Amino acid sequence: MTSKSASHQALIWGSYDTLLADLDGVVYEGKHAIEPAPSVINGLQEAGVKVAYVTNNSSRTPETVAEQLQGFGVNTLPAQVIGSAKIGVDLLATLIPAGAKVLVVGGDGLRTAVIDAGFELVKTSDDQPAGVIQGFAPEVAWTDLAEASYAIQGGAKWVATNQDWTIPREKGMAPGNGTLVSAVHTAVGILPPVAGKPEPEIFHVAVRSTGAQKALFVGDRIDTDITGANRAGIDSVLVLTGVSGRKEVLGIKPEGRPKFIIDDLGELLKPYETPVATKRGYKCGKSLVELLGNKVMVVDGDPKSVESLRAACAVIYGSELPIYALDVETSLYQ
Repeated sequence: MTSKSASHQALIWGSYDTLLADLDGVVYEGKHAIEPAPSVINGLQEAGVKVAYVTNNSSRTPETVAEQLQGFGVNTLPAQVIGSAKIGVDLLATLIPAGAKVLVVGGDGLRTAVIDAGFELVKTSDDQPAGVIQGFAPEVAWTDLAEASYAIQGGAKWVATNQDWTIPREKGMAPGNGTLVSAVHTAVGILPPVAGKPEPEIFHVAVRSTGAQKALFVGDRIDTDITGANRAGIDSVLVLTGVSGRKEVLGIKPEGRPKFIIDDLGELLKPYETPVATKRGYKCGKSLVELLGNKVMVVDGDPKSVESLRAACAVIYGSELPIYALDVETSLYQ
């Protein structure tokens, strides 16, 4: 590849020099890659696009995550993984003294981040920790949640790395850290500050670490990924390979609306079809969606296509009627 062609291809959709991506539901599900994500990411990096991963999963170290991505054939360095573990520990450090005792509910990634920050790791509430930090890990047990509850009731400051209610796995959707945080909340009667998405700081850290001039974020969850990127002032892409689906994006309120919608990461390598306003609706590619009275209808094209979904979103988002007052063609979301 010549330097001229590399320079030409070093932007996504002619505008973005950096790709920030979620992992679960975007690049992989559990132990399996989501095709064609590995080849797409490698191709973008070879063309000069900077890539980093912004993940709420704090259970593993950046080194372990990078190793998994390398196992899928994705060229990855640990420094490219921006996880909620370090962001959470940085937040906790503003609440407790340096070197204080910390009880961790979570995995190796979170424990490592706590130790690296100079805190003393303890295992039970009997050790009178000054702080509790809670993140997802498959091995978290009732006893861990109970010890965290006892410590918080004893005065420990509590921070959560994220509140994702679900996590996509290879066998299906599983409970996420939000369910575990909710269990502790039920016991202690308070809620913790949250470090990861949708809070903006983790996105800001990713932008600083990559030196991005104009970043594009791709995620599969509206409540954390898209809402968080929007809050951080970063253009967002919803990819339909994970948690949030067609019905949710059609009805989402303004704070969670993505700038772009794609079926999978392969569409990052193709020109993006943007909806264009017509007399009564929007046209996108071969699809035409119109608002006829209060009915959102596909007048032309395949209702199941991503182009129809984009056009329908444009119609709904631009309508003066709230979503509950609209009669949306069911083929758009079923």
